Amino acid sequence: MTAYYNEIDPFAAQTLRNLIAAGHIAPGVVDERSIEDIRPSELAGYTQCHFFAGVGVWSYALRLAGWPDDRPVWTGSYPCQPFSAAGKGAGFTDERHLWPAFHWLIEQCQPPVVFGEQVASKFGLAWIDLVRADLEASGYTVGAADLCAAGVGAPHIRQRLYWVGHTIDKRLEGHSGDGNGTPGWKKSPGSTAEAGESGRPNPTNGHWRAADWLHCRDGFWRPVEPGTFPLAHGTPARVGRLRAYGNAIVPQVAQAFIEAWDNI
Repeated sequence: MTAYYNEIDPFAAQTLRNLIAAGHIAPGVVDERSIEDIRPSELAGYTQCHFFAGVGVWSYALRLAGWPDDRPVWTGSYPCQPFSAAGKGAGFTDERHLWPAFHWLIEQCQPPVVFGEQVASKFGLAWIDLVRADLEASGYTVGAADLCAAGVGAPHIRQRLYWVGHTIDKRLEGHSGDGNGTPGWKKSPGSTAEAGESGRPNPTNGHWRAADWLHCRDGFWRPVEPGTFPLAHGTPARVGRLRAYGNAIVPQVAQAFIEAWDNI
């Protein structure tokens, strides 16, 4: 079956097409229109729909979790800028607050499972409250967890709120929370890479155990993929890569969240 990817950034959209062609993510089509221009009827026939798709990390994470390409699911890595501490703090008044458009499509199409994430901040918590209220009013059971990349062995924190809405059963009710069937908010215990006596970070584990470490001018060590170079000035498509990678989720964290929910 064909997947649908919605992404307005031209660089990310082309990256999606490249990844589809290479077989790294589910085969499908890429739509560069705003989510506000998408009609529910246009999504008929797609098994998976990925909104705010970025460079396709949700599709990749689903595959890592053993989720077949022909198993229905929607995902959305909603724009974090309105709710990020690094942004202007406009929150719900920001024009990039596109949850109403996403929720409308969910309500109209009723996908059985929806995964998403948002920045873990006090503004992000206010946003997730709205998501829960809207989805529960639309007949979904909702659960969420506050997870960090360090929890899966990454040499950085990258704290995010991961959430899931499900229409069919009540598997999320009663599993952690207030005892009344309301899912609780958990923070992953994980540990970050800490500096050793030499000032260089101690080795990491898992997927990042072979990282090369660069000693930067500010005195900090930073990890990079082995055999690669930083995205310095002059690197082709540097700005596009920085934006795409900076907005992306960590697939191994999403994988852990998907697997945890799927095994409840």
